[in-house]
Amino acid sequence: MNYDSFFADAVDALRRERRYRTFAEIERDASRFPRALWHSAGGPREIVVWCSNDYLGMGRHPAVIEAMRETAALRGAGAGGTRNISGNSHEIVTLEHELADLHGKERGLIFTSGYVSNATGISTIAKLIPDCVVISDELNHNSMIEGVRQGGRQKAIFRHNDLAHLEELLQAAGNRPKLVVFESVYSMDGDIAPMAEICDLAERYGAMTYLDEVHAVGMYGPRGAGVAERDGVMHRIDVIEGTLGKAFGVVGGYLTGKRVVMDAVRSYAPGFIFTTALPPAVAAAATASIRHLKASQAERQGQRAQVAKTKAALAAAGLPQMETPTHIIPVMVGDAKACKAASDVLLAEHGIYIQPINYPTVPRGTERLRITPTPFHTDKMIAHLAESLSDVWARLDLPRVAGHQAPLRAAAGTKAIALPMAGG
Repeated sequence: MNYDSFFADAVDALRRERRYRTFAEIERDASRFPRALWHSAGGPREIVVWCSNDYLGMGRHPAVIEAMRETAALRGAGAGGTRNISGNSHEIVTLEHELADLHGKERGLIFTSGYVSNATGISTIAKLIPDCVVISDELNHNSMIEGVRQGGRQKAIFRHNDLAHLEELLQAAGNRPKLVVFESVYSMDGDIAPMAEICDLAERYGAMTYLDEVHAVGMYGPRGAGVAERDGVMHRIDVIEGTLGKAFGVVGGYLTGKRVVMDAVRSYAPGFIFTTALPPAVAAAATASIRHLKASQAERQGQRAQVAKTKAALAAAGLPQMETPTHIIPVMVGDAKACKAASDVLLAEHGIYIQPINYPTVPRGTERLRITPTPFHTDKMIAHLAESLSDVWARLDLPRVAGHQAPLRAAAGTKAIALPMAGG
């Protein structure tokens, strides 16, 4: 039997559907972020990265780098094992205290990634609640979907940010235990959940709440705890999940909540028990980043300014960006082949790196380029981005959005904007 053919056929199917993923080999330059080197077929070339999740550039912050360097020199490169064996370092314990303080919770719990913290956290919590019904937003991240699946409990999916539908499902669950899982900032559409109203419903119907803040921690709220802090509802959320790998600029995931809940997850979750811990140097770097962003507003203010300038520049160019209240700027293409072609031309001819976002990350027909400005994207870079996108749109004959046309139909829960044509 030719086993290789099964895998080759699977990959060929992706190629036919224009969903085969290719990765550019990028060499980040901490001293010149967001500039980087692209190792192209013709040799290394300088580019500007416009799609990084290092939203505030904290991965290159001197205090973060020094904490990692100093701790690695003292403690070594690795963790030494799982938390249960020899990997429960002082640095990880300190980081968990820092995260609990950030979110106003009794305890934090560190995982190796945000994906693992979601998949393991949701599934373990659901398993530990007898007869639980998990009620999940339809646009939740794959890690949350996987957590719901692994939990093995009855699930119900509510339409994205649809409070009436959520209430219907809460009512239908009756007196059974209920877990509502949702995100604050949705990463592909850049919209925000109505958290206060979700908390109102959860409290009214006796449901536990689980909030993913991965695209918000570090960037929103007076201390960078996320949208829940900004909106004054952090104390109403039972479990807050986040990542160290986006605005905090390092790597890892975490949960925060009541001590008893975190202790139960710690004691039962396979994704926590059976995996090697984060190295002390990584934990120390994350702690340095969190402490800095608790006190500093400069990074958040700088990012907001550059996001606003980028949105304005794209609007002036007549590009079909999706209106969002966040730092995420989706520019809609609507076709997988065209989206990949636009990304390729931007990189090869304009030195701009923006990965195409295609199905299954977004629904078919809503393919897009996802732009995430940082405080370090200069006004000159923004102007070059708008000019380059405008050139690519013209060369590929992609639709711009004229003021008299109907707005683009965006994915559920989003609002597209009608922009004037560039040049009249």
